[in-house]
This record gives sequence, C-alpha cells and structure tokens, in this order.
Amino acid sequence: MKYLLVLLLAGVTSSAQIKKEQLNLMPWPQSVVVNDGNFALNKTFKVNITGNPNPRIFDGVTRFLRRLDGRTGMFFEQGFITKLNEVPNATLQINCTKAGKIGLYEDESYHLDIKENQITINATSDLGALHGLETLLQMLQNTNNSFYFPNSKVSDFPRFTWRGLMIDVSRHFQPIDVIKRNIDALAAVKMNVFHWHLVDDQGWRIEMKKHRKLIDVASDGMYYTQEEIKNIVKYADERGILVVPEIDVPGHGSAILTAYPEIGSKVTKLTGGTSEKNIEGTAIATYGIERNAGIFSPTLDPSNPKTYQLLSEIFDEVCPLFPGAYFHIGGDENEGKDWDSNPKIQEFMKKNKLATNHELQTYFTMQLVPMLKKHGKQLMGWEEILTKNMSKDAIIHSWRGPNEGVVAGQSLVDAVKKGYKTVLSNGYYIDLMYPVASHYLNDPMPKGANLTTEEKARILGGEATMWTELVTPLTIDSRLWPRTAAIAERLWSAEDITDVANMRKRLDVVSFRLEELGITHIRNKAVILRNISNNQKIDLLEEFSNVCEPLKGYTRNKGGTEYQMYSPFTLFADVCTPDAKDALAFDDAVTQYLANKSPENKAKVAAFFNKWIAVNKGLTELSANAPLMQPLLPLSKKLNDASQELLLVLDNKSTLNEDALKNLIEQCNTKDHADVELSVYASLKKLI
Repeated sequence: MKYLLVLLLAGVTSSAQIKKEQLNLMPWPQSVVVNDGNFALNKTFKVNITGNPNPRIFDGVTRFLRRLDGRTGMFFEQGFITKLNEVPNATLQINCTKAGKIGLYEDESYHLDIKENQITINATSDLGALHGLETLLQMLQNTNNSFYFPNSKVSDFPRFTWRGLMIDVSRHFQPIDVIKRNIDALAAVKMNVFHWHLVDDQGWRIEMKKHRKLIDVASDGMYYTQEEIKNIVKYADERGILVVPEIDVPGHGSAILTAYPEIGSKVTKLTGGTSEKNIEGTAIATYGIERNAGIFSPTLDPSNPKTYQLLSEIFDEVCPLFPGAYFHIGGDENEGKDWDSNPKIQEFMKKNKLATNHELQTYFTMQLVPMLKKHGKQLMGWEEILTKNMSKDAIIHSWRGPNEGVVAGQSLVDAVKKGYKTVLSNGYYIDLMYPVASHYLNDPMPKGANLTTEEKARILGGEATMWTELVTPLTIDSRLWPRTAAIAERLWSAEDITDVANMRKRLDVVSFRLEELGITHIRNKAVILRNISNNQKIDLLEEFSNVCEPLKGYTRNKGGTEYQMYSPFTLFADVCTPDAKDALAFDDAVTQYLANKSPENKAKVAAFFNKWIAVNKGLTELSANAPLMQPLLPLSKKLNDASQELLLVLDNKSTLNEDALKNLIEQCNTKDHADVELSVYASLKKLI
C-alpha cells in the first residue's frame, strides 16, 4: 500500500510538469527557461520585500496577493503588506535596488526565479518588480486539486520605453471607474503610458476653477473634477503608469470656442447691430458643441493675442494636475478653412512671412512650447506638427497611413531622420475594428528604412488609440480588449515573437483573466444581447455574433452622421467584435477539408452549416417578440441559404450551376444589414 501511494504521488507530480510552450505569458518575456519540478502553493504562502523601493510596491504586492487568492481560494494568512522585511522567511522574496520614477527610460527589468521551496524577484526598481509579479500570476498552473508554479527562470525587460493606450473621453465621456479598470488592465500587460484625450469638438472634460465657462457651456455637465484627475494620476502612479493629458488645439476647437468664441477664426458679417462684437467692432461668430463624428472647421485664431493668453492660463491650471513630463497638444486635422477666409489672419501671415497654413500652425505651436516648459512639460503632438521650424524638443506622434493616403509609418521615419523623438500609432487604431493580427504584426521599428543607431533610438515605442465616436462605457472594454494585450506584446517582447497562432492561444487566457480586474468585455456582451432579444434566450444571438464583425474602418458611421454622440449603442453591431470566434474555427475546418476531404473533415465543415441553419430558424422565431432583431434577420437568412446549398455541394447533390452558386455565396458579402458583416464569407468562397 505504501509503494502504491508513492506511485500515485509520482503520477500527480509528473502530470503537473509543464513545458515552456504551454505557458500563457503575455507579453512574452525576453528569456524563459522551464526546469523540472514545481513550487506547490498553499495557504501559508507569504511575500517579503527588501531593498529601497517606492512605497507603491506595498499596495502592488497586496493586490497581487488578493488576485492570487481569488484564483486559488486558499485563504492566504497574509493580509496587507505595509513595510520592508516584514516576513524574512517568506517563500516569495522581492528585492528592489531603488525607487522607480514614472517616466521614460526607467529600468523596468526583472529576474524571476522559481524553485521548489523559494521564489525570488530581483529588480532594479519597484516598477520592474510589479512587472515580475504580473508574470508570476500568469505562470500559475493547476492539477485537478492543487495549484503550483513551474520551476523556471525568467529574465525580462521591455523593447520600447513608450507602451501606451490613448482613450478619447471627449466623444463619449468615460466615467472614473472605466478609466481605473483600464489602467489596471494596462498594468497587467506591462504597458506604462495612459494618454488621456480630454478635449475635442464634442466636449471639454476638465474642471476649470478660473475659466468655468469651459465646463458650464462646453461639457454637457460631463467632466472630471480636479480632485478626480489627481486621484486618477495617483492611481496610475501606483501601478507604474505615466498619464499624458491632451488638449487638442488649434483645430478640433468646437468645445473651446463654444465657451470663448472671441478667439475663433471664423468670420461673421454684422447683421443689423444685434451680433456680439469684439473690441475692434467685428462680429463674433457663434459655435456649438459638435454632436457628429468627423473633421470640422472651428479653429483657434493664431493671430489673436487673446488666444495665447487664454491657453497660457489654461495650462497654468491644468499642468499642475499632471506631474508627468509630457503634454499632448493635438495639432491634427486642421484644414485651415477659417484661416483662409479670414482677412485679418491672412494679413498676419503676410506680416510674419508665413507662406502656408503649415507655417502658421508651426508659429502657433511654438508659442505653446514655453507655456508648457514653464511647468516642466515637453510638448507632444500628432504628426501634422512636424514642419521645418518645429522645436526639436517636440515629440511627433505618427498616426496617418494608407487610410489617409499616406505611406504607413512614413511620418515616423521622417521624424527620426530630422532629429525628433517619435511614437507610432498608425496600425494600432483599435477603434477601426481590424483583426488582432494586423496590430500584432505592426512593428514600430520600420523595415528597410535604413536608420542609424541614433535614429532608431528616437523611436520611443507605440500607442494603441481608442477613439470613442462609436464607443460607450458599456462597450469600450470590448473594443479595447483583448487586442490591446497583443499590441502590448509587440511593444514589450523581442522583435521575432510573431507567431500569430501562438499569440491567439495565449490571448484567450489573458482575455479571461482580465475579468478579475473588472474588465467587462466578456460579461457585457450578455447585457446587450438581452436588450436585443427582449429578455428572451440569448444563446442563438450569441452563436450568430460569433460569425459577425462590426463594419471596419469608419464605414459603420457613413459620413460621420448616422450616429450622433447621443445615439443608441446597444445594438447587434455593439455586441460583435473583430476576430469572430466561429469564423476562425470555420476557416480552420475548411482549410483542413480542402487539404484532405476525409469523412471526419467533411463532418466538421457540415456541423457549422447545420448550426447556422438552426440559428436562422431560431432567430426568426425569437424575432416575433423582439423588434431589435429584425435588422439582422436578412443577414442570417443569407447565411442560412448558402449553408443549405453548400451542404448539398459537400454531398455532390447540388443542382445549381457555378454562377448561381457563386452568387449565393456573394450574397454573404453584404454590408447592408445591422452594421455588421459576415466574417465567414472568405472561407465560404474557398469551398467553391
């Protein structure tokens, strides 16, 4: 009996051994070595901290313990960590040489060593230690009745120093809880910059004590108090994340000019003496908060001294809220229409020998440099600020690409060759609903650009961008995650980590784990589906959403006018996401079948067709009491019709000629229903 017990225990131990390829780490570390043996987890697990870290490490370790306890249900005996060397004999030892500073170029490296009786994390700073704790959480494995960490050594550091996410809170205001949970998610995937796009045509979102008109008439009552902003900055700091605010000027000026029309560029003729006038006796144009998406004319007047006086006073109040070294001033998409039509501005350009609107905008932007430098801030702007006379201290944010008729990444190359530091966002626009692979394979380091070592060093990294024209607090997480985690890996991991299939496998696990941080990308899907189904069963709608994706690019919102900022975003397109789950599985099944038309492979393909036929029947029945389902029924019917015919094709029983069959499949390529498209269309085409 004794020997039988030993054999059984040996079986459990061996089954618990894991290989490096089975780990679901993201971002993938620079070096991972998995050794024999495991560290078995139990309720006596404790953590000890030594060295000279920033106090943020104490809350960071406490959060780590609570998350680990939540996953394992072990009721750890250790509660809150409050001081150094609290438990010298703890099984997890963390040592930090120095306190980390929030900003660029800080040492974020760490070394994680897991042995059977001891785990150690050594890091230069607490920032690296926090990253090490995230990796350790991702290392957790289990058997049928236990949890363990595989014995291993991880040496890790980021490839790029700027690994960011921008959230636009002007188009759709995002409450504090949305911002906080996404900061937690950023920290979980080792991102370190939160770019807060606070001002645009659709609203001003910063409480102003001295210029209250900005919140009284230009915010719709939706803004962050200064105390809330300070709280967010502190929250981010505790998680190792830099907050970079953005006030977009001189274009995208509708909100600012709604409050202060006297600094606008639009010319308005006097109409019988009833118009408001400025000191010169010229009529002041009226502006309003923009309710649509798009590019609009309202632009600040760079020839008016009051413009700079107001901006200087705004920066004096806003800059102290953000202790970081960077301030984003936008500078994008200024068409200059109001400048062209304003005689006073044209005269100003002649007087100052400014030949083009680009030169005028450079003049404007250069006035902001000392305003920000006064508060220890470095100016950053979208790539349109890159002109021959722009200060070399400015950081150029590269965003345009083929969608804008520009070679992808060209502005990034231009910037570094001219001596500017730069951050890449082209290819990381996650609001466009492109598949995760397109972001994952988009590298900030351009191929074939022939850059010198010094020029490469000016590429700080990249930033995912979430513009919120079509995004509300209910849906934002489903647009951000899990794709942002793949972008995080591109910005952290080695350049040759590019296996998309392996990334998808790991991403599925990371996606699920983000829920413990409050991310709602999975759970809120059911909330919207219940709304669409009128609280009927949602399983069939869920199945159909697994083959549909939102229209890509900006085609969902034709001309930027189909959806206003107050339109409903509780519809079928708001449920669907890129990389529809069944579309990927169906494509795999089709590929296997075409390579080997065995009965087994044929059955896999047929199973999808039979499912979609049943889904269509069920959706039709449910729609009798669900008006919101009506727009998607034509699309479901097209997939049903194609599925029925392709089942006959698989059995060589189809009576349709080739053209008729192609036409049937082509019907599945429609973009005319429910603002979604069938993501199985390309795979269906393969079969004929």
